[in-house]
Amino acid sequence: MAELYLVRHGQASFGSDNYDRLSPLGMRQSIRLGEYFAAQSFTFERVVTGGLQRHHRTADGILEGMRANIAREEDPDLNEYDFHALYRLAAEQYPALAVEREGGFTPFYRGLKRVLRLWSEDAIAGPIPERWDEFQARITRARRRIQQSGWRRALVVSSGGVIAAMTQQALDAPPQSAIDLNLQIYNSSLSRYFFNAQTFALGSFNSTPHLRPVEDAELLTYG
Repeated sequence: MAELYLVRHGQASFGSDNYDRLSPLGMRQSIRLGEYFAAQSFTFERVVTGGLQRHHRTADGILEGMRANIAREEDPDLNEYDFHALYRLAAEQYPALAVEREGGFTPFYRGLKRVLRLWSEDAIAGPIPERWDEFQARITRARRRIQQSGWRRALVVSSGGVIAAMTQQALDAPPQSAIDLNLQIYNSSLSRYFFNAQTFALGSFNSTPHLRPVEDAELLTYG
């Protein structure tokens, strides 16, 4: 069986004008993960990222930490859903969400969980950028391309929603379980899967072997 290592991007820039920009702490997380891979003598045949800036910069940090030059490619099907647009439209329809959207980190993510459930139930009115079933379908496409790739070990850098959906699909769990998985994924965390052309199975989820729980507490982030 081949191996897929699926990484969530490092900490982005919550509350800034450009969330997609990796924070300095997010780059530290990424480099640390690369150093961990190097210490374990890991090699990857391919690095694949989504098309977002935070995906590319996280991959940059990992490869810097590994001191490696590995072929890279971009797959837009690995992009995160547009949670800003979904939240904005949901808040227009459900006023309580407007308060949470502007309330800082914790209220924002508490409200986001409700937004995602509304999205999965097709209960957000207006021109949403992508339906829940469309999101699920493109994650399936990305997963199947990996399964058909012939790679023995690949590294993919993406976002929490993508990782949650891919894990939910690997477990053959109800689609809405992806929402609960989504909001617990650490920045720069590592999920591992085993695959071949017919099979895609979860090995581990949301691990942070490159971060020590006590000494690196400031590096354990979610945003």
